[in-house]
Amino acid sequence: MTHHPSISESGLGNWHDAPAVIGASVDAIDTPALLIELDAFERNLAEVHAVIQTAGIAVRSHGKAHKCPDIALRQIHAGAVGICVQKASEAEAFIEVGVKNILITNQVVGVRKVERVARLAAHAHMGLCVDNIVQVHQIGAAARRHRVAIDVYIEQDVGGARCGVTTNAAAIELAEAIATYSPSLVFAGLQAYYGPAQHMRKPEERLQAIRSACDKVKDMVSALNAAGFEVNAITGGGTGTYPIEAESGLYTEVQPGSYVLMDNDYHKNSPDEEAPELLPVLHALCTVISVSPTHAVLDGGLKCFAMDSGLPRMTLPGWSVKGISDEHTTIISTPGTPPLKVGDKVRLIPGHCDPTVNLHDWLVAVRNGKVEELWPVSARGALF
Repeated sequence: MTHHPSISESGLGNWHDAPAVIGASVDAIDTPALLIELDAFERNLAEVHAVIQTAGIAVRSHGKAHKCPDIALRQIHAGAVGICVQKASEAEAFIEVGVKNILITNQVVGVRKVERVARLAAHAHMGLCVDNIVQVHQIGAAARRHRVAIDVYIEQDVGGARCGVTTNAAAIELAEAIATYSPSLVFAGLQAYYGPAQHMRKPEERLQAIRSACDKVKDMVSALNAAGFEVNAITGGGTGTYPIEAESGLYTEVQPGSYVLMDNDYHKNSPDEEAPELLPVLHALCTVISVSPTHAVLDGGLKCFAMDSGLPRMTLPGWSVKGISDEHTTIISTPGTPPLKVGDKVRLIPGHCDPTVNLHDWLVAVRNGKVEELWPVSARGALF
């Protein structure tokens, strides 16, 4: 049989080489690439954590937004008690670099998945969410087999109409089931995250939504207490509402994620006057590969940008995105705008940061026009 050399054997490198080298100028970065503007990143990180910590509660940053251990470690260094993830395989990528406190803000269903969580609990303090008795029995059996203790949060649907119990009776039933697996399972508290509220455009809309959520949480806490269950933690919140949960006097920790990246959709929110302005951190760098009298074409398309929250936004004045296909983005300009030429590099703000990051292997951290660090997106594609 003829041996065909691998990419590495042939001296061509490998498919996942970083798009830049440390110390290079931004203009030398290969494209399409995702950039992290470090000054904005550090400012957002410090100011959001300060708001939450000043309120006397904990920050538990959400890792699903960035899937990047380098960012998670910086969040913990800035005071986060740990991180959130959505999948067991995401948790594994963060534990490998030393993250010791992780909450899976999701229901974990399936024998292989709960076995994975139980194995990880031997290396980090693990928690997860439940809203059905089947989930309790699966994770309880796995925790017992591996002789570990796992925190279990009952997820309450506080208005998002996604996961979570909606009645006090259902919450009490779950708490009773969790107790039967003690000490392998520990009833840790409630997960109370209102996803749609994060993107309500007006501050008063977000305030009203979270006040309504708090009323529901208070009622469920009272019912659990009356049934003999102490609720030690209430966790939730996000980048759009974290100041409200922080000041509620109810939540014990909040879970912002996008604050260290930001995207075009979040910037459509009218700001809360009492919260710090969050700067754009994540940019996609693309190269102009074709020009015509009516438009120009960039080298990043659907495999570079997630489109669930709309088209990316050009940062270059006078230019806007007309359309996007698998490998190309077509941009157009207003009359009188200086033309672009083949080889020019431009920046765009993604519509939605989380799924956009999941399309890339690297984040290129830049400052003052130079590449300062390269961060692998180690949890990219971690879906299990």
